[in-house]
This record gives sequence, structure tokens and C-alpha cells, in this order.
Amino acid sequence: MAEKQSQSKTAGLKPCLTSSSSELFADSPRRIRVFDCRPEKKQVRDEVVDASAKSLEEFLEDVSKVFSVAKKETYVLTTTDRQVIDESVFDKLDDGITLQLLRTADQELPAATQEHIKYVPHYYTLVQSGMYEYYASEGQKSLPYAFAELIDNSLSATAKREGKRMIDIRLLFDEGQGKHAVAVIDNGCGMTSKQLNNWAVYRLSKFNRESSAPHHSDHAGYVRPDPVPRSLNSDISFFGVGGKQAVFYIGQSAQIITKPATSPDVHEFVMSKEDFERKAKNKEDIYCGVIRNRKAGDSAHIVAEDELFLRSLIAEEDGKDSFTAVVITGIQSDHITYLKQHFHLWTRELAHIYHYYVHGIHGNELSQSSKDNPPQSDVDIQITLMEKGGKQPRRVNLRDITTDMQTLYINSSAASFEFRVQAQGEAAVEGLIRYHPFLYDRETYPQDPYTSTGPAEEEDDECLVLNPEGRGKRPIFECFWNGRLIPYTTVSEFEWCARQKKAAAVPAECYNRISGVLFTNDCFPVSTNKLTFMDLELQLRDKDTIFTRVINGQDQRVKIQREFTSWLKECHEQFDKQIKFMGFQGVTSRTDVSTKRLQHPWARFSSIKWDGKTYKAGQPVKSIKTLPLLFGTIKEFLLYGDHEGDVFATGGYVQIALQPKELYDEVRTIPILKIDRQASAAAIKRNIEDELAKLPVQLKVTWPEGTPWSEFETRPVGSPLGPIQVEILNKRGEGISKLPVCGNAAGRKFLMELKVIWHSPKGDIQTNSHIGVYSAKWDYWFKKMENLNKLGKYTLHLQTMLNENNATTWAGKQLPFYSLSFALKEGNADTFSVGALATPLHVGVPFSLSLELKDEFGHPAPPPPDLKPKLECSTLEVTHEGTSVNGTTFTIKGVRARGSLTTKVHTLKVVLEGMRYDSQSVQINMLPGLPHSLRVLPDSEPITIENRTALGFKVEVLDVAGNITTHNKLIVRCQLVGVPEVPMEAVDCSNTGMGQLMSKPLQLKNVKTEQLITVMFDLPNHQKVKCVERKVRVLPSRSVSRVEAYRLDADCDAPMVLINMERIDWTAGDTLGNLFYRLYDEGEKEIPISPELAQKMKVNWSANMKGVDVAKGRLPPVCVPTLAAGEQFYQVAFKGQPSVETSFIIVPRPDEPELLKATLKETSVRLGDVLSGNIYLEITDQYGNKTDALSAESVKTITVKAEGLDTSSLSIKWQNNTQSVCISGVRFIDGAPGQRDVRFAWQRYEEFARLRVNPGRPTKITIVDGPEMPVQVLNGEGVDMPFVLQLCDEWGNPSPDQRVVIAVMALSPQLKVKAAVMSQPVNSEGKATFTLTQISAPKGEYKLEFGAGMNSKGISSSTVLVNVLPDPCKPVKLAVEYDTSAFLFAGGNFPVFTVTVLSEDGGAVRGINPASLSMLLWKGQASGQQPPAEALTLKCCKPKKTEKQDCLYFRDKVIPECAGKYTIQFALSADKHKVIWSKQYTIGVIPTKTVKLAPEDPPATPVVSNNNVLANRTLVQSLCLKIMDEYHNPAGEGCSGQVVVSLKSPSGCSDKDLPLFEGKVSRPSYPLKNGESLIKDLALAENSPGRDGTEYILVFQANVLELPPFELPFRFYNDVENQRQMSALSQKKDRLSLSIDVYNSLFDTNRQLISELKGQLQLAEGKERQLKSELNKKGLTSSLRDIAAIDAQIHQKRTEMEQIQRQPRRTCSIPDPFRTSPDVLGKVAHLAKVEEDDAAKVISWHLLGDMDCVVTVTTVAARKIYDDTQGRQQVMPLETVFWKSNTRPLPHIRNGMTIFAPVGNPVFARDLLIYPQYADKCQMVFGSLLGDTILIDDLDSANHYRKGVVQSKIQCPTLLTRQGDRIRSNGKFGGLQNKAPPVEKLRGHVFGAPIPRDYHEASGHVELLQQYRVALEKSQMVRSDYDAHVQYLQSPEMRQKEQELKEHKKELQDIEKQLASTPVRTPLKSVVKRPRSEPEQCRTPSKRARMKPCRLLD
Repeated sequence: MAEKQSQSKTAGLKPCLTSSSSELFADSPRRIRVFDCRPEKKQVRDEVVDASAKSLEEFLEDVSKVFSVAKKETYVLTTTDRQVIDESVFDKLDDGITLQLLRTADQELPAATQEHIKYVPHYYTLVQSGMYEYYASEGQKSLPYAFAELIDNSLSATAKREGKRMIDIRLLFDEGQGKHAVAVIDNGCGMTSKQLNNWAVYRLSKFNRESSAPHHSDHAGYVRPDPVPRSLNSDISFFGVGGKQAVFYIGQSAQIITKPATSPDVHEFVMSKEDFERKAKNKEDIYCGVIRNRKAGDSAHIVAEDELFLRSLIAEEDGKDSFTAVVITGIQSDHITYLKQHFHLWTRELAHIYHYYVHGIHGNELSQSSKDNPPQSDVDIQITLMEKGGKQPRRVNLRDITTDMQTLYINSSAASFEFRVQAQGEAAVEGLIRYHPFLYDRETYPQDPYTSTGPAEEEDDECLVLNPEGRGKRPIFECFWNGRLIPYTTVSEFEWCARQKKAAAVPAECYNRISGVLFTNDCFPVSTNKLTFMDLELQLRDKDTIFTRVINGQDQRVKIQREFTSWLKECHEQFDKQIKFMGFQGVTSRTDVSTKRLQHPWARFSSIKWDGKTYKAGQPVKSIKTLPLLFGTIKEFLLYGDHEGDVFATGGYVQIALQPKELYDEVRTIPILKIDRQASAAAIKRNIEDELAKLPVQLKVTWPEGTPWSEFETRPVGSPLGPIQVEILNKRGEGISKLPVCGNAAGRKFLMELKVIWHSPKGDIQTNSHIGVYSAKWDYWFKKMENLNKLGKYTLHLQTMLNENNATTWAGKQLPFYSLSFALKEGNADTFSVGALATPLHVGVPFSLSLELKDEFGHPAPPPPDLKPKLECSTLEVTHEGTSVNGTTFTIKGVRARGSLTTKVHTLKVVLEGMRYDSQSVQINMLPGLPHSLRVLPDSEPITIENRTALGFKVEVLDVAGNITTHNKLIVRCQLVGVPEVPMEAVDCSNTGMGQLMSKPLQLKNVKTEQLITVMFDLPNHQKVKCVERKVRVLPSRSVSRVEAYRLDADCDAPMVLINMERIDWTAGDTLGNLFYRLYDEGEKEIPISPELAQKMKVNWSANMKGVDVAKGRLPPVCVPTLAAGEQFYQVAFKGQPSVETSFIIVPRPDEPELLKATLKETSVRLGDVLSGNIYLEITDQYGNKTDALSAESVKTITVKAEGLDTSSLSIKWQNNTQSVCISGVRFIDGAPGQRDVRFAWQRYEEFARLRVNPGRPTKITIVDGPEMPVQVLNGEGVDMPFVLQLCDEWGNPSPDQRVVIAVMALSPQLKVKAAVMSQPVNSEGKATFTLTQISAPKGEYKLEFGAGMNSKGISSSTVLVNVLPDPCKPVKLAVEYDTSAFLFAGGNFPVFTVTVLSEDGGAVRGINPASLSMLLWKGQASGQQPPAEALTLKCCKPKKTEKQDCLYFRDKVIPECAGKYTIQFALSADKHKVIWSKQYTIGVIPTKTVKLAPEDPPATPVVSNNNVLANRTLVQSLCLKIMDEYHNPAGEGCSGQVVVSLKSPSGCSDKDLPLFEGKVSRPSYPLKNGESLIKDLALAENSPGRDGTEYILVFQANVLELPPFELPFRFYNDVENQRQMSALSQKKDRLSLSIDVYNSLFDTNRQLISELKGQLQLAEGKERQLKSELNKKGLTSSLRDIAAIDAQIHQKRTEMEQIQRQPRRTCSIPDPFRTSPDVLGKVAHLAKVEEDDAAKVISWHLLGDMDCVVTVTTVAARKIYDDTQGRQQVMPLETVFWKSNTRPLPHIRNGMTIFAPVGNPVFARDLLIYPQYADKCQMVFGSLLGDTILIDDLDSANHYRKGVVQSKIQCPTLLTRQGDRIRSNGKFGGLQNKAPPVEKLRGHVFGAPIPRDYHEASGHVELLQQYRVALEKSQMVRSDYDAHVQYLQSPEMRQKEQELKEHKKELQDIEKQLASTPVRTPLKSVVKRPRSEPEQCRTPSKRARMKPCRLLD
């Protein structure tokens, strides 16, 4: 530690006494600055202390001397960062360092100090500059850009050299020649020593070398080169840093060897990192060195073995006038690896950087040969890589590299666009844009090598590639500076060449097919490493920058954007070769695309045309570049976007149904580019067949233990089954364990399912189930099964399954299976069981025991022979008689048991010796045996009893063992001998064996004294049982036997006995008293009355008898009834044993007269009718009993009175037979229906009778409710509000008479009325309701009558006035417009047909469904009212935005191809039963442009021979040639001229051998008139020249219209026989060719139809799935299995809707007949709904005067309604209403702030209205009617609100309250006029309530379900059609036609072989072959023809 004390130690501080010294700086000076910073010093002083060759101790002494430090003073010496100086730190101190003298290390500085430093750049600034400058960027290796800096220097050095400018880069990596090195050698001007010195100076650029005096060189006074094309001036060595950065980035040492042309000496300079480090270590000047000057070729100074390669380089110096070589050593190892392994990459990048220096201003155009275009550049850059091991050097010239980006850009482009940019100053830019077209299957825009340096990865089939986008997101322009690439700067685009945002004439993808180059001069600054521009893009985007196009080297001042767009469009149209998509089939969605926004829309096509080939649906294809390769058939093609019709695109997708279907059964979607266009159909078919052979076909079953089971074998139960080994075999007989799949993907593994099924009587039962897994050792193995123990038939099933889902089928086919049927029978008997005993068992009665024998599994088994049983029982004696056997049942017969039954249960043991289980015990219950004797108790004699008392006997029936027994019919009979009056008694002992007899009292007659009788007991049904007798003594009874009643008057001593059943007359209502009774026994002795006997006395006229009186023998008095009618029975009874009674009868008689009584048979009568029944009067007593007070004379004094009574018809008579007065003729003729009181009087007597008077008979019909009169209704419409009719009498009272039938009748024959019911009887209230559903009549007023009739009387009718208006929505006529002047050319398009549907009022009907309108077309003149059945039907098109919406259009309809007259008619399906037809229009189809001369029917091939017979030489007998259009229509009308016939020889034949025609002429002519020429008797001349067997061609040429000639081949022979044979063959060949064409047409049509049906099926199923998904979201798919389920769901939803509609809801009853008229909105009351009842009532009342107003859009419509209703209807046209949109808030709100706090919830009344339709127009209506009217809760709240508004100086509008009050805008309220009445009094003039939301939700569900039903029905229908057609194609008929086609083709080939002397004739373009049977067929639209067969027009 640098601490020192002069003499002694100081406490706490230790002085440094170190004496060691360092010799590190012994030879170098070292001066150290020391600051004295001790705290006692006020100023800091510094001194420099020499520390050279001194130790720390010596240095501390010098410091003490300099700063006068006392010897005892302690101090510390530290660095400026407070590091204490010790020996180790002191040795490392540098010269010039600053130290501080402190008291302690942590002392504060008394003042600031200064430290002197040096900041010379570190040598790393140079040696590591390249590492920081050449960074790796954008995925590129930066090493090529370091080489580029050295090449830049070489290009600058060779800029002025004449001839070849050679730059040679050598990679010397041969370790045998020394260390690795890189040499860059050029033949430039070289460098002098001064120039070499300048090069070594870092950052000495060419621009400041002039002012650097110490570095003066030849570069002083730099002048910019003259402008050259593309700025290729080689002036690219600029900043003085690139070379140094490059060499130290590549290696660690650089040796520059150069020779200038002006000097014979060679100069060498070495710069290395090792030298810099050495100098830095030695404190030497780093930036200094030496230049070696030597002669050329002198390598004497090269002595190191690792520098031997320099000798060969130096040896090459001889003969060179000037050169420069930069040799770099110390190459980094990773650089060496990169330079070796990626030789082609970095050389390609150098070729890219110097492309235009190497190839010239036009670049490397490979299409131009080197001979024709010699190189335009003299720069030759060659790179050589030399490696060890004798490898051949790798050498490449940058001129030979063809894979650099600029070469790729130039040679893949098809056109270029040159332009020039004028910037500020001398800045100049030349630009070039190239177009890279799309060619067939790919973009030709080259790929960037740095983005695809590795092998191209296969596209993921599931990945969405919409369009391989060429340039993609890469910038357009690469930037070159003085002809050299600046790699890290690009320009994305300019505004004029960017993709346009709006729709343009050029497709957007064309902008991705352009690349560009910008060539700048050095006015645009770049970075020192030449990797980036500083601000190029900013300058080019400056507003003052001008772009001009360059054409042929001249600037064109044009609008650059327009010129570029035009050029780009031309390039697209001229050079792009894309894929053509054909057969548009609709648009679909793809859920397999992961990006959701790209899932829709995808256009579907049936075929494509690609590179000259056509691919169609159903065609077999193979894929390429997929893993695995796919084989299958094309399903359809997909192109992203919303397309229609044929379209071109750069690519798309194809759906392939993988084949074989049995193996894959899936559809894969791959890019179209992955279709193998080289694969043949045979190779694809062969591959599919090979794949099919891999599928499993059978199972191989083996039994490893040698115990096989054969089919239908029977074995005992328990027999083991197995083990079993199963192997799955394919068609090749190979064992497989999984489903084969393509490629290396894992296949689906197989499982083997084993099932054993027992076919039991109750059904099949599975007993065993196992799943076998594959094992390589034993395949599928199943262990032994020993659980089969049920009898019956079995089946063993082995089934192959898939491991994934246990499926037993694959691709619709069953996987291999195996079945084995066998049976199991019972085994040997092993045990037995005792069967059920026949019950009951009786003592001594024999019975049998049945034993069931079973095997070990419990199955019945037959018993063994000689089986002997043993029976044992401990409580009974048991014996048996023998045994028997029946199948498996062993029976022991005649078993008997005897003994006393003391216990209920007995154990019986059965033993069968010899069985495995030989004994069984059974519990038996024994019952007593048969009856044997009787036992009667008591058994003593005689037995004494009293008469009328019970005599009881107990009887028991015993068996032989003395047990009480039971038996059927065990009846014991008891009889008294000699006593006939006592019946025989019996008891049934069948159930108990015992019973009681004689339990009833004995009833003997006349027992006055004692009697002796005999009782006998017997069993009548068991004669073997003996009878038993008993003796009985009977005494007389002492009980009561007779009762006697009598009456004892007070004045009479003798009682009056009431004899039994005596009759007594007595006054009604009187009392019979003083009644008594007496009792007597059987011996006629009176029995004293005791209380006990008195209690048993009863009478029938009184329930309560006094016990005291009864005990005294007194009876209660009898009250005689008040009614003097009939007899009354009275009884006195003794209720004892026995019961005795006596009785008497009282007959009541009437009392004195008291009342007048009236009797009525009818209590109701109609007004005006006579009471149907009579009224009887009589006088009764007080109890109502009739008296004889009235007589015939009394009639005169009887009076009758009542209200409204007609006394004239009244009649009063005496009835002798009834002794009463009869009154008749009661009739009421006035008053209201109801109750009427009638008064009857006679003397002092009077009586009142109440009659109900009903309404009178019906006489008239009145309307009590209905629509407003007069009724206004649209023609054909109904009246919504029903008519309610009431039947009334003549007084106007409702008269219900359900016999009356009311009918609706029209009083005018023009008026047609339909109602729900045309006639109906009235209901119980006399009412009838009629709803008029339809009223039809011409416009006007009519009368309607509701009439009725009852019997023969008529009832006056009620008449209704009806105003019928025309229906503006009812279609009645079709108006058709089209261009009648247009020419209709065959095969073209019809002009647009505009169809207007007219209504009854002559206006156009809107909203017509286009699907209901059809256009029918047929050939021929108009006939009848309707088209023929074969007419072609065309559908309507959607209207365009620019077309009228009230018209329907038929556009782009194809004109038939056959010329002639046609008829067109339009039909509108108004409903299911009504069709509106237009008139028929006749049109003429004319031929198109003439294109050919041809016959109507192609003639046969003539065959002629050269002889003297004219017929053999005749070529054409009669041939009619016509001028035709392209559709074979005659089109030569008006064309006349000549047809010249000539001959043409086949190729290879001389014209001199041509035959001559008759007359030795070569060109006969025939007249052509009106486009028709008849060729007759055209023959060859006799002995005409010609070659035998040659086919010549007849040429028929017309001399008009420049038509192509008609050519007819013929064969020429020299002999007749050969002619005949060849003629026959030619004719047969023609017939076969025609037949083959017909067959091919048939099969093509069928295939096309299958394709169309398949497309329709996919569309229908896709629509079904889409709708099902929507239903699933709404939770409606749980039960939608079929159409019936959907209908049920729809019915349920509609029922819900009906229930909602039936719910009571406020409705408006104002009729609105004008609503459907054009430009009519409807009545005000119907335009809005209001949800709240209170609000609806008050707003409706407020607008009551306007509710009936009809709102129209136009004044014309309003005027029309006004005229139709004779001014009775108020109307309001909207076009005359002033309305301004009002968004102002409520009055209490201003500027968003509340002025005061309102109460009562104020709201604008108009805001409560809900508009079902015309919301914008309704806002105008109610804005005008309601204005700012406000609705508030109550009147108090309204007054409060108005007060607050008015006090705020604001106008207050009208206020309505929910309670029905109104405050007008002037403040007035109160009174009836300001109070709303109840809603009932508004008579329906109220806003209706909106339908609940549930209704709309259910309605939406119904609509969705209906769509799903239609989709499902259509899907099923299309599926049915598709299956039917597929089945038809596979039918025997079609198979036979295919076979016939093959046979015809084979036969045609044989004929062609026989005609092999000449080539096969092919159909000529000028001849259209058509079947003769259909010469006039016309083509209809192709899509319709494919969809379904239709009759062709004739």
C-alpha cells in the first residue's frame, strides 16, 4: 500500500515498506502527474514526478520530497478512481497518468483536479471496421459485399484501360502452398508509392485528397466523369474506407502488390492486425509502416513456408505493364467454410451486383446468341477456388452465371417500360419496368434466391393458396448507383405504378408481375459500405420530381400513370397465358379453409382448359408433388371469388375423389398445378387395380390343437371350443393386419371380433364376445372357450373390424367374416329332482312321484337302466306299487301313506342308487282321507227344549283313521221325523269336515202341551256312511205371541178394539187419541207389561214414544194428514222374539172452503200469441184440498186482469167433469218481453199467476254490427270486419228462432259474393255472423241483401250498399315490349323482353315473383290460346339496378339455331289454379352469316372404276349443294353464280395423274341460283387417267362470297370387281361411322347429365347442410328426421302463431280498402301501432278526426280516391305536406342541459308510435299530425310541466296525459272536449297493438323450416334422379349399347384395314353430320339440354 511514515508507525495506519521494484518500464520513460490533495492544503498543487526505472519505494520518496511530506506524516497515493497504489498496481501505471496524494483513501477532495489523457484511435477502428460495416441482413451473408469493395477498386483502376478489363479473384485454400489466402488481381493502372500511401490512410476519400498536403497524389483535382447510359462510369471507389474494411472483414492481414505503368518497380505494402497489436504492445506508432520497392518477379523476400503461394503470384508479374493485387491472409474459418460450401451463392450475388458492368447496359439476354450479339462490356471478372488434395480448381466467370436476379428478371420478362426521372441539380435516374407474364401453370416472376435457398418445401394440401402472387410483397425496384447494385435499398413503388384501389381495366394480380431497376448517378449519396442509399426514395417522391417515359431513347412528355396502365393492360392481354375455367356450376363455401374470411365464395366449375388440354369432371388423374401421390377422378374445380360463366385465372383448386373408393373413400382438394399432366389413363387404372388387390377379401381359420369343429356338428354341452387362429388375406393371398393406405401414413389397424350366438327359443343370445388384436407371431388368436353349456343351435361369427370406430364395413363393402354353425346336446344323467306332487295328498289315497333326471349342467337326461327307488318317512307308513320311465322322467307309481295327522308337514326321502347324487328329500302335506263315519254331539238322550228356542247339534265327518276329513259334496242332513212344518236342515262340511245343525229357534205350531220328536242325521251323497238319530222333548213358549190395540173414550166405559186392517174415516188435519194396547203369550195368557217389554213397542206414526205412557199400555195420538187424498196406514208392533203387530187405516176428508187456486199448464207465451194451455180455477180448504164451493153459476162473477192482456180473446167456462172453472184465450199484444202477473178474483177470493212473455215471432233482420257503410272493397278482395245480423219481431225485440236460415244474396247479376258460409241458421241469441271473403264486380256501387224465410212467411231483409273498387294488386293482363325491329339471327340472343303485369286499374303490379312468370317458345305459327305441350320454357331474369322495378325482364335468351317461324307466349301463374296468358307473338329467325357450301345430307363416299359402263364411272347422280350458315341453315337467298367442280390429288401424287370428267374436261361448272346448286350425273370420262386404288377429292367451289369449298373424297379403281367390293366396304364404313357418332353422342350426353345431376346434388345437399346448421343454432334440429317431422314442427309453430294471434289484442276496426292501391300508404289508423293501452287510447282520441284519413304519396292517387268515393273519403297526399326533420329535444332540455326537473315521464307522443311499414313516410305523416305533442302521466304532472316550460319563456306544445286529459297549446284544459272517453266508445277508431315478439320469432322459425323442407325435398328428389340415372347407365340396355359400340368400332377398324391403300377419311369441317331422322333439330340452351330431356323444336 502506498502509505508512508517518516520514522515510526502511526496507530491505525500502516506505512508501505515494500522494497520490491518492477522492471517493466526499465527502458522506457514514465512521467506521472501527482496532485497534492491533503485536506490542510487550501489549494491543490500538481507536479510531474519521473518514475522511469524506479521502484514504488523510490517513487514514494521522490513524491515526499516534491510535496515536502514530513517523515512522520501518513499519506495515501491513489488513482483518480481512488484505487490505492501498491506494488502490483504501480508496475502497470502508464506514462502520463494522474495520481492523487491523500490523507486517507476516502478523504474528500479540497478542490477539483485535472487528468490529462490521450485519445488516439485504437487500431480496432481499422481492423474491426469491416465487422461492424458488413453486418448480415435480410437473411443474406455479407461476405460478397466485402469482395465487392475490392472489385469496386479494381473497376476504378481499370476504368481507362483499353481492351479487356480483367479482374481475377483467387481463393487459395491449398494448404500445401501455405496458409489460406484470397487474392484480388486486376490489370488496372496500378498505384505509385504515393497512391499506395493514400490508399492506406483510413477515410481519405478522393474528394479531400487535394487538400491533404502530406498525402498529395495523382487523384488531386477530382472531376466527375461524363454521363453515360445506366451511369456505368466505373467511378465507384469513393470514400477511402471500403478496401480497408473489406480486407479486415475477410481476414487479418492484407498485402497490396502493385505496379504502375509509369514505373518499372513493384510496390508492396503490408497491413495486419498482428503488426498493430505488436506496435500497441511496444508503445510504437501504430499507423506507420514501410513500402517495399522491388523489381517485378522478385520473390527473394518470401522465405516463410506458409507464404509459398506468393511466389507463384509474384512469378506472374513478368510481362505485365501494370497491375494491382490485394492478398488477404488470416481468413476466418467460418468465411472459409462459407466460401467453399456456398461457392455458387456468393458468386451469383457478385454477378447480381455487377450485372450491367459484366453484360452491358442491356443486361444478360440469354435469348440472343453470342454469335449474333457479342458482349457489350469489356469487363471480365473471374473467380477461382483452389483446394487441397489435387482437386480440380473451381472456376467461374461472372459473365457465365445465369441465375443471378437481374438475369432472371431480364429473361423471364416479356416487355419493358422505360422512364427517366428528373430530380434537383445534376441528379439523374433512369428507370426500367419489366413485365413477367403468367404462363399456363405458373408465375414467371423469378423467385428471390435468398428467400428460397433450400429445397422447395411441398405445399400443404390443406393450406390455402389463392394465387401464387409472383412478386408478392417484395418491392418493385432494385437500385443501382453508378451501375453498381446497392443491395440494401429498394423502392417499393411509385404512385403511378402502384395497384389502383378502385376497379380498373387491369387485373390486380398484374401489378405483382412487374419488376424494376433504377440507375442513379453519384448525385444520390450512399453509405460508405455502399449497402444503402441515404435518401434516394425521399428525393424521388419529392413533388418537384418529374417522371417521363422513354421510347426509342426519346423522352415523351405524357401522363406517366396513363401510359403505364395502358402498357400494363397490353402486356396482360398479349403475354399472360392462364387457366380457363369452364362449365360454371354455382358458388359454394369451403369449411376446410382455416382462414374464415377466405371460406366464401368459391366458384365451382366442371372443366378447365390448361396448356391446350381439357380436364373434365370424372376424368382420372394423378397428382405430383404431393405426399403421398394421389390417384382418383376429378370431382370439380374451385376458384376463389364470385365468378359467373367461363373465366381465366392463374390457378385454382381441384377436388379429387380418391380411387379406389374402397380403400380411401374421401375427397381431397389440391392445387390444380399439382395435376400430373404426363400420367396416362392406363397407368392410373393400373395403379388403382394394384391398390384394390391390397384390400382384405377373406379369413383363414385354423384350429391349432387339432380339434376342428365342422359345419352343423353336434356335441355334448361343455365341450371346449378352440383355440382358434385367424388370418386376414387379401386378393394376393397375403396376410394383412391393417387397412393399406397410400404413402408412409399409418394405416387403420384391423381388429378381429369373435362372437358365439346361442339360438335360444326366446331369441338369439350372445354367450361369448372377444376382440382379437393382431400379433406378428400368431396373427389373431382366441383362447379355448369352455362355457358353452346351453342346449340348442349355435353360430360362431368372426368379423373383421377397424380399430378406430369398430366399423365392419369400408367404402360401402363388408369386411371379411367367417361363420360356423353347430349344436350342443345334453350329457349323461348325474342328478335328479322330485317333480311337483299332484295335490292334495290324502291318507290312504295312492299317488305318483315324478323324478326329473339331469346332467351336470342341469339339462334333462334319460335315466340309466335297472334303476330301483326307495321311499322313507319317519311319521307315516309309505308303500308303492311300481315304476315307469317316460323320456327323462322316472315315475314311482301307487304310493300310499297312512297314519295320524298330528303334524302338518312330513319329510319323504327318495333314494336312487347308482346316481352321483342318489337321494332327495321332499316335504309333503297330507290331508285326511275319504269319509268313513259321522259323530253327532251332544250324544245324550232325550234332549228337552222350549218351543221357539234353538236346538243345536255339532256334526263331525271322520276318515278311516279317525281324522276329521273333508270332501266334495260332504253335506250332512238333519230332519225332524213326523214334523212336516219344520223344514229339513243341512250343513255343508266339505271345507271343514264339521258343522252346526238346528241352530235356529224351533217353530212348532199349536204347541199347547209337551211333545216328543225324533231327529235323524245322514250323508245323502255318501251312502256307505251310516245314519245317526237323536230324541227331543218340546215344551210351549212363554214369549209374546199376540198384540191388541183399542181406543177408550172418556164418555164410554167399554173400549173400542181396533181390528187388524180396519178402515176409519176422519177429518183432514184432525187428531185420533186415547189409544191403548195389550200383550198375550202362546197359551193366550195376557202378559203383564214390564219396562223391558214396553221398550220393544213401536208405532209407525210417531218416532218418539213416552216410556211412562207405553209402560202403562198407552199409545201416542194419530195426526190425520192435511191432504184429503188416498189412505193412511198405521201399525202397532212388538219388536221382540218373535215380532207381532196389528194395524188400521185412516181415510182423510176435506175441511171448510178457504182459498182460490189457479192451475197453469204453460208458463210462457210469445208476444201476439195465445197461451197454448188452459188455466183452471177451484176453491180449496186451508190445506189446499179441493172443495165443492164453486158451481156453474160462479163463472159469471169471476174476473181476470193483467198488463197488456187482450181481453177480447179471453174465455171463462165451467168444467163439469173436473168441477172447476177453465180460462182460455190468454194473449198479450203490447209491452217488452219479461214477467207478467195475471189476477183472478171471485167473491172474497183472489189469486195471482206469473207468466213469462217471450219476444214475438221474427219478422225482420237488422244489422247490429259490421263495417262502416257504405262498404268499400277492392275487386276480388273480402271485407275483414264481419256482419253481425239480428233476428227481431215486429216490435223490434230480438227474436231467437234457430229454425230461421239467413242467406247472403247479391241483388245485381254483375256482383259475385263469396262468404265463409253463404247461409246459416241463427244462434240461440237470434244472431248470425257473415264474413265476406270475396266480392267481385266491375267498378261501381251495388246492393247486397241478407234475407231469410221461415215456413211460408217471409222475413224482411236487410240491404247493404257496396262500393267495389278496382284492385291495383290483382294481375289481369300481361303487356310485353321488345325491339320488334331487331334481326333475330339463328344461335344469337333474343332482344330483351320487358313484361309488365297490369292490374284491374291499368297500373303495373309490383312485387311479382319472377319465378311465377315464364316465357314459352315453340316452332310454328300461333294457334289456340295456349302453347303446345312441347314448347320450351324459359325463366325470368333478375332486374338490373338501372331497370324499372315494376317490370320483369327476359334477357340473354338463346335464339334457336334453326331458321324459321316461331311463336312466343308469356304465362303468369297467379295462383295454383289460375294462369294469365299473354297474346302470342310470331317471330322470324333468319340465318346467320354464310360460312360454307354443303349438302343438306352428307353423301356416301363414291367408288368408281375406269371402264366403259357409265354407271361405274358416275361420281354423283344428284347432289344439291346449298350456301349455309354455321348452324346448317340455308343462307344463300339472292346469291347466284357458278359452282365449279375440280379434282384434287392426295399428298404425294402428281397432278398429271388426275382423272378427267365426262367430256375430257377438268373443271365442269353448274349454275348456282338463290344459294342452291343441283349437281346431276357427274361422271368420269372413259379411259380417264388415274392411279388404281387412290383416293381423290372432289372440290366444289362457289365463285361467290369467298366460301370455303365443299370436298368429297372418292376412290378410283381400274377394275369393276374391286370397285364393287370397295364400294360396299365404303358404304358399310359410312353407316358404321354414323352409328358410332350416334352412340358417342348418346354416351356423352349421359355423362354430361350425370355430371350436372351430381353438381345439383352437391348444391342441394350443401344448401340442406347450411339450413340445418342455422336450425341447429336455433335448437330446432332435434326431431327433424324427415319431411313428416318437419311438417309437424311447422304445424306446431303455426299453432303457436295462431294461439298468439288469437290472444286478445287491441285492433283497429276501421276498414282500409285503399291500402293496396298504387302510391297509397293506407289510413292513418293503420299506419302505426302503440304498445301501451293508455297511450293508444289518448293518442287515438287526439287524432280521432284524422284516423279515417287516407295517406297517399302523390296528389294523383289522392284525387283518384276522392273521385271514386264521390268526395266522401278524406285524403292527404304527402307531396303537399310540409315537414321538416325535427331532432329537437323536449322543451325542458336546452343545449343538453335540463332547465327544470320534470315529473310524470314526459315523452313526445310520436316517439311511442311503431311503424310496421313506410317508416320514413310515416314520420312525415305523424310529424305533421302530432307535431311536438307530449304525453305525460297525469294532469298534475302536465300542469307542472307546462308551468316550467312557459316560465322558461318557451312555447309549450299540446300535452296529453295517460289518464285521458288534454292541455291545449294555449293552456286550456277541462270539459268533455278535453277528456278522452273510454276506449269502447271510440268504436274501433284506435291504434292497434303490435304483434308480440314471440310471433315474429315463431314466424322466422316457420320460414326457416319451410326453406329447410324445400331444400331437403329437393335434395331427396335430386338424389333420386341421380340414383335412377346411375342405375339406368348400369342397366342391361346400356351395357348392350356399350357392347354394340365396341363391336362397331372393331368392325370399323377391320374395314379401314381393308381400305388401307388410302388414309382413313375424316369428317370435313364443311360437312355437318346429322342423323337423317332429325334433319331439322335446333339446339336449345346447352344447360337446359343437359339438365333434362326435352322435345326439340321442329
